[in-house]
Amino acid sequence: MSKKVVIIAEAGVNHNGDLAKALALVEAAAEAGADYIKFQTFKAEKIVNPNAQKADYQKKNMQGEGDTQFEMLKKLEMADHWYPVLMERCEEKGIKFLSTGFDEDSIELLNSLNIPFFKIPSGEITNKPYLKQIASKGKNIILSTGMAYLSEIESAINILEGEGILRDNIVVLHCNTEYPTPFEDVNLLAMNQIRDNLRVNVGYSDHTMGIELAIAAVALGAVVIEKHFTLDRSLPGPDHAASLEPSQLKEMIKSIRNIEIALSGSGIKEPSTSELKNVIAVRKSLHYIKDLPANHVITNFDMIALRPGSGISPMEIDRFIGKKLQKSVQGSTFVNLKDFYD
Repeated sequence: MSKKVVIIAEAGVNHNGDLAKALALVEAAAEAGADYIKFQTFKAEKIVNPNAQKADYQKKNMQGEGDTQFEMLKKLEMADHWYPVLMERCEEKGIKFLSTGFDEDSIELLNSLNIPFFKIPSGEITNKPYLKQIASKGKNIILSTGMAYLSEIESAINILEGEGILRDNIVVLHCNTEYPTPFEDVNLLAMNQIRDNLRVNVGYSDHTMGIELAIAAVALGAVVIEKHFTLDRSLPGPDHAASLEPSQLKEMIKSIRNIEIALSGSGIKEPSTSELKNVIAVRKSLHYIKDLPANHVITNFDMIALRPGSGISPMEIDRFIGKKLQKSVQGSTFVNLKDFYD
């Protein structure tokens, strides 16, 4: 998708059913420097049984707001007239629009909007009809893998490949779907197993508190980072409490871009251009430790390594042991080849 790390600011349902909040989220993500802002597209009746209970984290974050997922999700749907408004604002602010479709109609809607790629959420990794419908659109795919075994990820990829999607056009995101994810459950090195065993590009969808894990994932080779954000973590809703606020999102993105720069070198261990000027000031040269007379035979106790490094390197000390001075020398002066008999 890109030579640089793709950063997706996941607004999700943090608009709380309010278009004005959704537009403010677009502006905050653009200001922070994200490549994409991503929402969630669904109709509650198409994705959840009316009696299905909320996940534990949803109950915790939405106390006193009803027990069913249906009641929660119905309030968080995006109306069809939102899309052109949001996409126009994204265009104005220089950020790309994305949304995850959770049902058949939503996938078709997003495809009609010509979104650049499809994002498959963790909950759909075992939904074969959904995977086949996504693959039928022939676009690049990002696949989240929360709650999944490696074998389930492989099965999903095989379905996508069977429908004509090249493995090179799939990015698999390591993910944990507990909101927020305890650090001890992140298992970040599993990202490497996914990459190496399944021969795919990998990224990380981060649900921990803070920004450290997303940055670490980039250092480990993630090519896509997805992170939930909100205008205000104290707002009511299922995901606000586990989301970054705009200032944190901006700091995360700045850190990731710095990591990218640090990883862009040749990989060969050698002095950089910026540090070559420090060699003389920081390294040491051989100096006489005290005044010595002519014809003195040099021992280990006659020389010392001192800055600057503009003289003979201390690595050459052995060549002077046992040599005879042809003239007297002063302490704290550089050892010089001309001081000795040939």
